[in-house]
Amino acid sequence: MNWELLFQLVLNGVIVGTLYGVVAMCFVLIYKSTQVVNFAQGEFLLIGAWVCWYMLVEFQMPFLLGFFFTLVFMMAFGVLLQVVVLRPMIGEPIISVIMVTIGLSIFMRALTSWVFGQSAEAFPKVFEMESINILGLNTQPAYLMSFVISLLVMVAFYYFFRFSRHGLAMRATAFDQQVAQSLGISVKNVFAMAWAISAMVSALAGVVMGMVNGVSSALSFIGIKVFPAVILGGLDSIIGAIVGGLVIGVLENTAEFVDGQFLHVGNMLTIAPFWVLILILVIKPYGFFGTKDIERV
Repeated sequence: MNWELLFQLVLNGVIVGTLYGVVAMCFVLIYKSTQVVNFAQGEFLLIGAWVCWYMLVEFQMPFLLGFFFTLVFMMAFGVLLQVVVLRPMIGEPIISVIMVTIGLSIFMRALTSWVFGQSAEAFPKVFEMESINILGLNTQPAYLMSFVISLLVMVAFYYFFRFSRHGLAMRATAFDQQVAQSLGISVKNVFAMAWAISAMVSALAGVVMGMVNGVSSALSFIGIKVFPAVILGGLDSIIGAIVGGLVIGVLENTAEFVDGQFLHVGNMLTIAPFWVLILILVIKPYGFFGTKDIERV
């Protein structure tokens, strides 16, 4: 057995898993504040990656400046989307809102294909080094950058929900919207802030993925790939999102190793997380860290 390859894949799985954890936290952020599962999360990654690529290629911006403007654009885009499309849906059945997010997913994917084309585009070279050696294992600088940024984002999310005024307002809104309003919390502002932060952080993940694999409509599939991590950790748990992302990232790469060395099926990397999704839904529907919803009859 090729142990060096296994360790390399596990390292890649941990790094990618932290990125999955960040995207999973965006799912949790929207769910905790609005009780809605956003199925357009993957398209936020896609749009963020395309916007950053366009700024770097068409306007010849330095990477950091283009990256900053991308985050600002996506924050404004998230607010606009919530105000124009989702705010009128407040008070409607949850299934209706979920169907709207699915419709948004299809629309945004088609829109990016129309504006930017169907072919994949490579990011301009950002780092001089092709790879970085860590304890004898090689990883791409973009992944290493994403690992550091992901850790910072995780700490920021924890502090935001635990200690900040806006984070406490989000938690109160998720618990009971009417009670939150009676306490002077603007539920509409909380919803807009949740979508803005979610769009911005997802764009960060999209830019990193685009730097490694190029920008194409395939980036939107990341939102679906991350969903097993959300279910594994629990839809309303930030800690669960982090753990779920790490587990799914390592599982994907381990499944690829097992498939390449022994099974030779060819698609274990893709299907392994969804087997976990089915298993978790059967055994622990609320995930390992999710809150059980107990109703008195």
